[in-house]
Parts: sequence; structure tokens; C-alpha cells
Amino acid sequence: MTDRVLVTGGAGFIGSHYVRTLLGPGGPAGGRGIEVTVLDKLTYAGNPANLDPVRGHPGFRFVEGDICDAELAVRLLAGHDQVVHFAAESHVDRSILGAADFVRTNVLGTQTLLDAALRTGVRTFVHISTDEVYGSIDEGSWPETHPLQPNSPYSASKAASDLLALSYHRTHGLDVRVTRCSNNYGHHHFPEKVIPLFVTNLLDGLPVPLYGDGGNVRDWLHIDDHVQGIDLVRTGGRAGEVYNIGGGTELSNKELTGLLLEACGAGWESVEHVADRKGHDRRYSVDCTKIRTELGYRPTKDFAEGLAETVRWYRDNRQWWEPLKARAAL
Repeated sequence: MTDRVLVTGGAGFIGSHYVRTLLGPGGPAGGRGIEVTVLDKLTYAGNPANLDPVRGHPGFRFVEGDICDAELAVRLLAGHDQVVHFAAESHVDRSILGAADFVRTNVLGTQTLLDAALRTGVRTFVHISTDEVYGSIDEGSWPETHPLQPNSPYSASKAASDLLALSYHRTHGLDVRVTRCSNNYGHHHFPEKVIPLFVTNLLDGLPVPLYGDGGNVRDWLHIDDHVQGIDLVRTGGRAGEVYNIGGGTELSNKELTGLLLEACGAGWESVEHVADRKGHDRRYSVDCTKIRTELGYRPTKDFAEGLAETVRWYRDNRQWWEPLKARAAL
């Protein structure tokens, strides 16, 4: 049986890696027995070049479009069994400057897809979310049952979309599965996020901005491990359930900055201390017991190895990120 999967936001950082993994030699049945359609609006963070490695695959199709387009959503979902929904506005700083796009894409867009899934009889709807919906935690780790306490317009819009998705399971019986991941890193990451921004700045001899005292703590998850977790949920997760996906490497932003400076051959004189951003969550930490015990998830990428690979990729692929930074004036 062929799985027909619609991947929204599949030209972005995580979505494109998920598609490359599904259709690659290491994917399900070596990339056979699966068809993938990518739906992506190609906003500033969507890059068609991210999908070049799979364009020749017979099971691949790309559609440029908006997840808020109800007619398009119904037309596309009618030919698919499963949805893996990555498409989202995801940059906290941008959401602080203006929340409207985040509400439209993350909330209305998700609702549009859920309605289309109901109408067309989609079998499984995997909704990709974030640990930021939980808010901040001083110690310990959040289980999936922890109340949602988002502190930014971005995380509030994602929390709303999570609740909408789960409501479609409870109300309509739609097989919805939600994943909440910790901070991702790896290649093909748009250079507005901390690791690619710092690496590309340092490679160009530019300073890097460190918020506040640098004491904010994040758990880092390599995209290889994240897409492994997502596909475990797609293929083996339970309807109506939430699964945390973490990497197991907690670092303060100051500790991370030190590692990036060392990897790029720079010193602390390259760091500019800037005012902390509004509502900056102090610490995130997810409890991954559920996905480990139910689905056998194990992160396999050593952080030191993954960070070195990431820095090397940006050093070797200037043609990918330089035009992006020039257009965005980062």
C-alpha cells in the first residue's frame, strides 16, 4: 500500500528535511511505496532549493499555495491519506513586532486544513508544534499533560492551533496526532534563528547579539532526530495524543555562544550584549518518556558532532545563505 502524504511547509527548514528523509534511500522502503506532495507558500523562510535533492523522485510533487486557501486545501487533500502539517510562522521576534500573520497562518491556516481533512476523509493528521506552548519552567521537565501557558504571540498562536487540532479529534473523531519539539538545529536553517545567525555572522567577521545575561536555557534537537520522531508518530502514534520530542542537550544561550565562538575561531569580543526581548522564556525542557516508551524514540545525534557538522555546512554553502541574508538584511 502506498502512503500518500501531504506535507505543508515542506520547503522550510524542518519540513524539507522531513521530505528529503521520506523520499531518500534511508526513508520508508528506501523511498518507495510513498508519495509526497509539498504545499508551501514560499514566504521568506521557504526555499525551493531545499527540495532539489528529491525533485526527480517519481513520488514527489510540489504545489505553491497558501494553507488558508480552503478550495486549494480540499482539492489537494482529496488525493492524500495523511497530512504532516509543518507550515507556520515561527520567529518569536517577528511575532512581537506584529502578531497578525501568526494568527492567520498558525490558527486560521490550521483550521482550514482540519476542515479540509474532515471533508475529504484524510486518515491521519500530524500537527507539528513546539515546546514553547508550555511557557517557561524553572526546573524539571514538562509532560504532555502540562497546562499550556504561552508567553509570546508566536507560542500563543501555536497553542491555539494545538487545541483546535485536538478538538477535531474529540468532536469529529479525526485522527489527529500532535508533536511538540524542543529547539531544532542543523543544515538549511534560515539564518534568523540563533545558531545559523551566529554562525553566518561569525564566518563573515561580524558581531553576534546575545540577549540579556545569556542565561536562558534551551534543549537542542538535531533535525535528524526530530524527523525520526515525527515519522514514528505518523506511523505508530495514537489518535488524539500529544508527543514531546527532545534532544537531551540543555544549554544556556551563553554556553551555546561559547561553543559557536570556538567552532568559528572567534573570541568573546565578537559578542554584543543586547537588551533582552520582551516576554523571554527563561527555560524550556520537555519530558520525552511517552514517545520513548510507546514508540521507541531515541535521539542519536551527539550534540558536539551535530554542531560541528552544522558549522561546516554553513561554511561550505555560502551560496545558499548569503542571498537569504542579503534579502532579509539580517
